[in-house]
Amino acid sequence: MVHLLLAVIYLSFISLGLPDSLLGSAWPSMYGELGVPVSYAGAVSMIIAVGTVVSSLQSDRLTRKLGAGRVTAISVAMTAAALFGFSVSHSFWLLCLWAVPYGLGAGSVDAALNNYVALHYASRHMSWLHCMWGLGATIGPYVMGIALTGGAGWNMGYRYISLLQIGLTVILFLSLPLWRPRESAGEEDGAAEALTLRKIFAIPGAKSVMVTFFCYCALEQTSILWASSYLALYKGVPAETAAKYGSLFFIGITVGRALSGFITMKLSDGQMVRLGQGITAVGIAALLLPLGETVSLAGLVLIGLGCAPIYPCVIHSTPEHFGADKSQAVIGVQMASAYIGTSLMPPLFGLIATHTSIALLPVYLAAILIVMVLTHESLLRISKKAA
Repeated sequence: MVHLLLAVIYLSFISLGLPDSLLGSAWPSMYGELGVPVSYAGAVSMIIAVGTVVSSLQSDRLTRKLGAGRVTAISVAMTAAALFGFSVSHSFWLLCLWAVPYGLGAGSVDAALNNYVALHYASRHMSWLHCMWGLGATIGPYVMGIALTGGAGWNMGYRYISLLQIGLTVILFLSLPLWRPRESAGEEDGAAEALTLRKIFAIPGAKSVMVTFFCYCALEQTSILWASSYLALYKGVPAETAAKYGSLFFIGITVGRALSGFITMKLSDGQMVRLGQGITAVGIAALLLPLGETVSLAGLVLIGLGCAPIYPCVIHSTPEHFGADKSQAVIGVQMASAYIGTSLMPPLFGLIATHTSIALLPVYLAAILIVMVLTHESLLRISKKAA
């Protein structure tokens, strides 16, 4: 039964990744049909992001009331409904309306699942599960591509993904009895009441882990958004090559998480985060130094490899740093910090590049990395003192 539940959780992480790249892959076909400027994708994305922040902050309260299994099933059902809503929408404002449950569902399931795995499974599973997220994020655009090239249109691309999500929703509701023994032995032994934001901020180390998460997601998403432009506009890599090799970051992070699962059997979560930060620093240096196209492309892979263990290992160490009774609340705030970093920092670099030069990308990434290292080390010191 334990292995069956773990298989369901692996499927859930694939499901988390499925919708994440859909808007970007479909938007070139969507905006003309909807009669809106290309920039309006940012509005839909922002509504989804706000929803994820709100639901992440409420994840502690919801999980204590309903349990991780029910929160996961209901959240995936909301996401499936929102994706189906996208598939029947033919106006921009309907997309904005369906983006609300889309974001609310994504934030709750992300926080609830991550905390459940952190409490009940070894660190290697956290790394491999986030590798499954990468698999889902790869499958989503592929399914959309099949719909577009087959002449079915972007609406059917969303319909296909929504049907996959509906199937997973059925599996999740059927699996609810598998969750209950661990929920009753874990979450119900925690604090009786959900923690308020003020109480969470007062926990020693909470601010440090929030900034660590903010910086990690800022670094990851800025790299994803701007690396290809940096290679083409500053390093002189042909635009076609730069676009083609933009996927090197995803390859690095997906392969890195698969490998991290094995390495966590030898190293602690804290050591894994430090290892990832060190590899990321080498990758940023390879981008910065004038050593040619091959080294720059290798730097992009190294940044992906370095990012791979940081997110899952920081999450997995949350119960250790803050206690099982507070981990759901802290992870919810971590998720919110992550989404804020994702939403704010890549556009900020776009403004910087517009008014100065895109050549500053490695410097920008290095500054974020330095803050991340400092706040993570602060977290480790605070946690050690508390112990």
